[in-house]
Amino acid sequence: MAGGPGKGPTRGVVFSVCGALAVSGGLAWALAGKRDEFASALGAAPLWLLLLAAALQLAALVSRSEAWHTSVTAAGGTVSRRRLHRAASLGNLAGVVNSQVAAAARIAVLRRTAPVDAPRVPALIAAEVPILGIEGVLAAVASFTLVGPLGLPWWIPLVALAVAAAAIAALRRLAGGRSDCWRGLDALRSVRAGRLVLGLVLVAVFAQILRNWLMLHAVGVDASVFDATAVLIAMVTLSQLPVGPSVGAAAVVLILGANGVALTAAAGVLLTVTGTVGALCFASWAVLDRLPHLYRTASRRPA
Repeated sequence: MAGGPGKGPTRGVVFSVCGALAVSGGLAWALAGKRDEFASALGAAPLWLLLLAAALQLAALVSRSEAWHTSVTAAGGTVSRRRLHRAASLGNLAGVVNSQVAAAARIAVLRRTAPVDAPRVPALIAAEVPILGIEGVLAAVASFTLVGPLGLPWWIPLVALAVAAAAIAALRRLAGGRSDCWRGLDALRSVRAGRLVLGLVLVAVFAQILRNWLMLHAVGVDASVFDATAVLIAMVTLSQLPVGPSVGAAAVVLILGANGVALTAAAGVLLTVTGTVGALCFASWAVLDRLPHLYRTASRRPA
């Protein structure tokens, strides 16, 4: 018999903790004898730059949440922007621990707080697909940045781009169906919604690339914008594995480890810290924005 509804997410968190411990252990082994260099690199970034990086992460999260609002509205949802952003912020916070839980958390919170205005769960799941599809195409376009660091064949980016374009074309043909699932893809058919989602996703992606570039230079890594882009692709890819918050350090070391494990690991840690701070700021706004409603509800209850 299947377990309870919370068993899957709980198992995902457990796997993430175990994966994070394993990756952290590997990084600790690689940093053996280089702790002073690692600590010095961590302390090299000024506070104002860390705050700027956290602000860029917050901008990326808000922009992606607005893209989700556009996709959900195209799927027939009438949920308010504020309510959807509150749900997205809490999901993003869950994504710090496990990216697989993030979408489930966003959808669960939205259905709980807006059961009438939000589409059904299948449509909400499908509404994530236009955003993921656009991100996939952008990653395929930029995948040439991985050829050098990972030693990939030159033709891999061409194959990735062809696959991503074919997937988007297939999804557009499926959009507009009568079932809830296919209605969730309607943002791919609407020219206005599609352009808006594309623009918002681009804002989120460029904000994250800039944050990567700033943190790499803050610790002394002479990285280009292409290097920062490759790190972002690696972070997104590795976040699909149960490695938890250690994904930042693992991605930077994987792509730029030749520049020194201590420096690249420090940059990865700073990316994790600033990313977590950005997610916490977004979630804090959601909690504070919800408090007046909770207070009014409590005050109307009979003594």
